[in-house]
Amino acid sequence: MTDKRKLENKELNRKSVEEFKGTSKTPIIVVLDNIRSLNNIGSVFRTSDALLVERIILCGITGTPPNKEIHRTALGAEDSVAWEYFEKTADAIVWLKENGYKVISLEQTVGSTDLMKFKPTINRKYALVFGNELRGVEQEVINLSDECIEIPQFGTKHSFNVAVSAGIVLWDFFSKLNK
Repeated sequence: MTDKRKLENKELNRKSVEEFKGTSKTPIIVVLDNIRSLNNIGSVFRTSDALLVERIILCGITGTPPNKEIHRTALGAEDSVAWEYFEKTADAIVWLKENGYKVISLEQTVGSTDLMKFKPTINRKYALVFGNELRGVEQEVINLSDECIEIPQFGTKHSFNVAVSAGIVLWDFFSKLNK
């Protein structure tokens, strides 16, 4: 019988915050466009840490660290993942494009690309925009984006929770970029 014992934390070889900051990152910036839930924000920080995301840009009403509600789900990832704040998401998008990022909004639009068919380019820098829990990504931001991607869905609902969406998309990009 094979050993199926759960690993202890000391066996997981986790990086320290200092080691994480010095580690080569996945060339992805996450943009949170007016996210209401502090728990969703914390969850995106935690996923971004796990997948070595370069940074997170928090926009509009999106909460910022330090915040005990963000920390509750981030579990310290708000200290390891670099972040910055922009009052207007559109200003962040303009800055990202000026700095060579391909901006992709996660939204259901006319002509959006199915995530399963999207093939990111190796050594390309990406900014992935995730929108408000009720309204999605602002139309102005969609208009400024280079492309829109949507996660295929097959049930009666037409959206995932924003933290779940971020997890799906970030894992997809990470796995495709690190083949």
